[in-house]
Amino acid sequence: MPVTIPAERQQGAPLAQSETAALPALLSPRADMRDPAPSSQAASTLFDPAGIWAYPIDAWQRSVLFWDVLRKRANTMLEHEEAGMPPVLTFQYEMLLDARRFERPANYALLRITTADTEHSDACVDDSKPPVIIMDPRAGHGPGIGGFKRESEIGMALHEGFPVYFVSFFPAPSPHQRLIDVLHAMHHFVDEVIARHPGKKPVLYGNCQAGWAAMLVAIHCRAPVGPIVLNGSPLSYWAGESGANPMRLAGGLLGGSWLTHFVGDLGDGRFDGAWLVQNFETLKPEAAIWDKYASLYLDVDHEEKRFLEFERWWNAWYSFSREEMVEIVDHLFIGNELEQGTLELGDAVRIDLRSLKSPLVIFASYGDNITPPHQALAWLKAVYKTTDALKEAGQRIVFMTDPRVGHLGIFVSASVARLEHRAILESLDDVVNLPPGLYEMKISNPTNDPDCRKPQYSVSFEERRIEDLAFDNPRKAFERVRQLSQANETLYSNFVSPWVQAMTTPWSAELLRWLHPMRTSRYMLSEKFSPWMHVIARLADEVRAKRLPAAMDNPMRAAERTLSEQMQAAIEMARETRDSAQERAFRRLYDY
Repeated sequence: MPVTIPAERQQGAPLAQSETAALPALLSPRADMRDPAPSSQAASTLFDPAGIWAYPIDAWQRSVLFWDVLRKRANTMLEHEEAGMPPVLTFQYEMLLDARRFERPANYALLRITTADTEHSDACVDDSKPPVIIMDPRAGHGPGIGGFKRESEIGMALHEGFPVYFVSFFPAPSPHQRLIDVLHAMHHFVDEVIARHPGKKPVLYGNCQAGWAAMLVAIHCRAPVGPIVLNGSPLSYWAGESGANPMRLAGGLLGGSWLTHFVGDLGDGRFDGAWLVQNFETLKPEAAIWDKYASLYLDVDHEEKRFLEFERWWNAWYSFSREEMVEIVDHLFIGNELEQGTLELGDAVRIDLRSLKSPLVIFASYGDNITPPHQALAWLKAVYKTTDALKEAGQRIVFMTDPRVGHLGIFVSASVARLEHRAILESLDDVVNLPPGLYEMKISNPTNDPDCRKPQYSVSFEERRIEDLAFDNPRKAFERVRQLSQANETLYSNFVSPWVQAMTTPWSAELLRWLHPMRTSRYMLSEKFSPWMHVIARLADEVRAKRLPAAMDNPMRAAERTLSEQMQAAIEMARETRDSAQERAFRRLYDY
């Protein structure tokens, strides 16, 4: 989602400098250089924030600061890598269980959140409330999206008095790790939390790809769990809006899962998460590749902290095992087996969503082009068929949609976290007590204050019908994709994969990892790799000490913003053309 440029910006104090100071000021302008006796109005306003030299000086300074922020990002990335890429949580925690030591090892860990700011979490906990277990997605990034800001899911849950646990994971997978190993690890985690809070059913939070994991755990656990909150979680991978959600077509256009297997082979048994993050950036390049950097340049004085905080998480890329990643693509993305009730992971538990009795709260957004409401909700009609079938199953499903927030905004937007997530937590008892059926959750907040409390805002549950859920889901076309993928994967596994594995070494895998364009575009701006960045760092120190921002009503600043908006619109138009071409190609290939 494009980043909104704040309206408030730092205004420089009007300066009256002599014309002879103009050239030195371009390199290192001094705020204390003033003409003791200006001879004319022109001389006194020449270096005013609206003067003719104000914009060139400001643009030069912002350019230096912009590149210095990218230098800091590179250093932060390298330092995080050297530290072992720990979770980017802003909360203190203790590790309770390390699944790498389990009988069936997996690279997961159970954390208990112990401190919020300077206050110990025990001081916030209400013993009458059930524990909350937050599961972050493994989608290429490291853990922490659910709690790398104070205003987050973890922060809201602590603030409301819930004991909070966090399912984390490590940068490298356990050797030959599979989905069933992950499922058993999470099963142990839930059992541990239940043992620590006897008599209370834990609330499971599944963010994005962790949504299906939360569902599998709830089905797999012997002890019943409480409500499950799914935030931007895809469960119906074939659904989507024609021309608007191209990611669902990737499997068909690339010939299935064989390419995922190939990348895992080149990684010596590991699939580099940087490939997934690269897919996210190219999915909407006008935001991730242009607007993110344009917003930083246009308001570098205020955007630096926010940019670096987010990039610390965005640029920490974790790996999957080859086996696990191929299973995810085969069974979920291409096979869509969870929705169809055919998912088998190798144990005796039958994965049938109809057997799930825990109430569900589904939060999705129409501004989310990664997990649109189609993928978050279309599975309901496939699993239950009718509203009567849902009621007969004794299930209560509540959904809430946002009209515009993007995928990451569901987890990290302060306004969303401070109202929607708190409203969900405060309404869990109401959800449990609803009669079986499908409901839409509506929040009424006349004050428009995200920090307001009940009864200043109210929550209502309006009954809906399964039959009214109408989402585009061309099953026959995607069934052909699944068959093609199986054939290509069989050919690759039997005739090509053994040769690729024989030629791959740990050295070649590590070389490819560090030469990935997502990494080189970051770390090459560090002075550790590019010594000339020392010059940028030194200039940035000088600029920050003697900053002269131009006035926001300066015509050149307005022209900058207009140019940025035009460039963003041009990239968006090119992206829409690309997506439309992919849609047409998919239709022709699979007779859709």
